[in-house]
Amino acid sequence: MKQAYRVLAFLVAAGVALQAAAISYGMFGLIKWVERGGTLDQSTELTPALGGYTGFSWHATVGIFVLPVISLLFLISSFFAKVPGGIKWALIVFGVTVLQVALGLFSHSVAGIGWLHGINALVLFGTAVMAGMRVSRAVANKVVSDEPVAAPAP
Repeated sequence: MKQAYRVLAFLVAAGVALQAAAISYGMFGLIKWVERGGTLDQSTELTPALGGYTGFSWHATVGIFVLPVISLLFLISSFFAKVPGGIKWALIVFGVTVLQVALGLFSHSVAGIGWLHGINALVLFGTAVMAGMRVSRAVANKVVSDEPVAAPAP
């Protein structure tokens, strides 16, 4: 179960990296589309013909549906993994994920919140990586502590 915990932690981190790549692709695709004569306003239809549409779509899908599910599975796995401090780290990752989704949604109303959404993505990536790395440390410490202790020399 420790390996499931570790894999899920790193999947959260990978999901954040995918999010960053997707939104970058979306923005650069949109800029290129506008440079080629596309016009973006309220009447613009959100279709794959819109430059960067795929990036925006992936960012929304992964961010609203995929990452929260992975974070929840990560939290559930923490109760069975027996990683020292694992539940605490999984709760932090899950909480930061919920905050990330909320910041992303509220950014549509108040654009300035987008700054916090970007910064929080880095926090989420870091906490997920830290949680995953703790498994390796826990396994290494267990191996060391389970080794027989040599009898003291007479």
